[in-house]
Amino acid sequence: MTKPKYQRVVIKLSGEALAGAQPFGLEHHTLDSIAHQVKDLVNAGIQTAIVVGGGNIWRGISGSQRGMDRATADYMGMLATSINALALQDALENHDVQTRVMSAIEMRQIAEPYIRRRAIRHLEKGRVVIFAAGTGNPFFSTDTTAALRAAEIDAEVILMAKKVDGVYDSDPVKDPTAHKFESLTYIEVLNRGLKVMDSTAISLCMDNDIPIVVFSILEEGNILKAALGEKIGTTVGRGNVC
Repeated sequence: MTKPKYQRVVIKLSGEALAGAQPFGLEHHTLDSIAHQVKDLVNAGIQTAIVVGGGNIWRGISGSQRGMDRATADYMGMLATSINALALQDALENHDVQTRVMSAIEMRQIAEPYIRRRAIRHLEKGRVVIFAAGTGNPFFSTDTTAALRAAEIDAEVILMAKKVDGVYDSDPVKDPTAHKFESLTYIEVLNRGLKVMDSTAISLCMDNDIPIVVFSILEEGNILKAALGEKIGTTVGRGNVC
């Protein structure tokens, strides 16, 4: 096997990605496929952390737009990410992958509290760490959580697993002429308003020089390809490094 480009990675999984072909909820086949791909990373000796979203169950911003208190809606979203984290943990353990779910909101019966040094220790022991409940604070997305956790645990890259195969200048589903970018700088993403991550997350990555690889989760093996440093999807970084 090719030597991995990265030794410690953070995978950002959207809740929508976990829903697979369904409009809502969790799809067993998708969970199983992701677990199989993550096992390949572990077998390659890559220390792996995962941040999961909750959009397949609940989106805080949608609740607030309907008149719900924004903080309450966001806390509900954090609980949705915890459901996804437990489902992913179960799928990984069915593939004999040791995991730990670490939550930014204390829920001792189902997850460890997030402690930075403990998370790093789990990674060093070859365990997959799944970060649940976002940052534990309302008004922050799970994209920002991925950037924050990556900086805290000294991850070398964020692997953004999405339903699309990279970053486009317009929605490729609605616009057949949409142009796909092979690489972008952080500043280009911010100036163009491209939907890679929210601006807070992009700024955190830029400040800490953490590259982002955006690729499709729908093709089996893409997670390992991204971790090995193969040309896949769109890479966001500083200049033409990546």
